[in-house]
This record gives sequence, structure tokens and C-alpha cells, in this order.
Amino acid sequence: MIVVTGATGNIGRSLVGRLLAEGASVRALTRDPERAALPSGAETVRADLTDPAALDPALSGADALFLNLAAGGGDAGPAIVDAAVRAGVRSIVLNSSIAVTDGPEDDDNFVSRMHSVAERAVRASGLEWTFVRGGAYAANALLWAEEIRESGVVRDPLPDAVTAPVHEDDLAAVAAVALLDRTGAHNGQAYVVTGPEARTRAEQVADIGRVLGRPTRLEVTPAEQVAEERATPVLPKEALLELFRLFATTVGTTPPITDTVQRVTGHPARTFEQWVRDHVADFR
Repeated sequence: MIVVTGATGNIGRSLVGRLLAEGASVRALTRDPERAALPSGAETVRADLTDPAALDPALSGADALFLNLAAGGGDAGPAIVDAAVRAGVRSIVLNSSIAVTDGPEDDDNFVSRMHSVAERAVRASGLEWTFVRGGAYAANALLWAEEIRESGVVRDPLPDAVTAPVHEDDLAAVAAVALLDRTGAHNGQAYVVTGPEARTRAEQVADIGRVLGRPTRLEVTPAEQVAEERATPVLPKEALLELFRLFATTVGTTPPITDTVQRVTGHPARTFEQWVRDHVADFR
């Protein structure tokens, strides 16, 4: 039995499908099973990962756990790890972040702080583990979807910030290999997973327009204004500003590009343009 947290998120939904296709028993955790729309082969279970009382039954009988902090927030990570130990879970695959470097700079921003705390809890648990340190998610471009649908103009403060956007299906594919492994080949590995090419934010906007077949462009707008407009309860204004500060450090740099997807899964990493084609309906 493999338990998947964040099962209705971009990575989780892809992962559930992959595990089921390989014949695994999957327990998919979600706050709202009635609206989850997950494959019928998954055992879809209501679980709020911020509620400690919900953790033990959710993990009962599980052999492996996919832990995505987006499902419960960084504070929930150590509590979920403790529950996994109590439940007798054998291994944890943690959806971590490329921002984690195992150095003092891990305290520099909320992304690396949240994931480094979870990584330390997993390491200390005594369980087998694999960390999937994902680079910048291609799915972050969904934050632009409303603007692209309405006007084709994306307001953003950092046109030249550059990353190697990674497709959620590639992150799920790497996680699936680790979760299904019975040889120990992936135990103790911290995999840095990126897309195959560098793209600035302005280039990503242009890529979306090219796939849509209509003009799109990035309009430089102050970070304060953009953060105010895009803030949500899940991603508040201060978190967005911290993300912009993090993106600002990439201007004029060459982002790390790894071959992890190819090495672990046997297929090349998907490009940002492929991601857009897979999500084109979100932008129309």
C-alpha cells in the first residue's frame, strides 16, 4: 500500500495514475473525496494533514508514503513523519525543493526552510527515504492563466528571471520509481529534478502564446503591485514577495539543468512547451 498526500494536486494526480498503472495499491489522501475525481482504482480517503488525529488512520497498513508539504504546510511535515513511524511505514519519498542545499543558506527563504525542516525529520526517522528536489515548477505559469485568457498580457516584475521549468509529470515519474523500488537503489538519494532547458519568464509567456496561436507578452510591473493582485490565502502577499526576491537572484545566471529524469525513469525530461501543450485548455 502506497499513501499519496496531495493526491489532487498537479504532482499527486499524475503520481496516483502512474502507481495504479504499475499495479500498486494506492490510498489517496484529500480533504474532499467527493470532489477528488481520482481513478476508481485508488482508495480515496478524507484526511486533513493539519489535524494530528487524522494521521494515524490515514497511514495504517501503509508500506510507503509520498509526502507533499503542499497538502498540509511545512509545519505538518514532522508530525506526518512521526505518524509514518508509528504506522510502520517502510519508506518515505519527500517532494522537496531544489532550494535545499544542506547548507546555512537553507534558512534564507521560506521555500528552503520548509523543505529542509521536513528533510531533517525524514532523515532522523530511521525510515528509508528518497528526496525529489524539484526545480521551478512549470505549473507556476498557471498563475498567469487568467491574464492570458483575458488580455494576453502578463504583469510581472522579473522578465529576465531564468529557470529550467520542470513538468509535474516528470516529478511524479521520478517519485513513482522510488516508491515502487524494492532493490534499495533509490534509498538515501536526494534527486535534483529540473526541466531540460533554461527559459526566462518572458520566454515562458511567449511560449504560451506560440502554442495558443495568438500574441502574448510580459509587461514589467512592480513586485508590490503584482503580489497584491495575486495574493491568496494559500500564497499570501509576503510569500509572493519572497518568491520574487528569490527569482531576482537568477537574473543573468545559468540555471542548473540535470539529467535526473532520464537517469531515473529512462525518458527525457519534458520541455516547457510540452507542458503548455498539456495545459493549453487552462489558457484558452
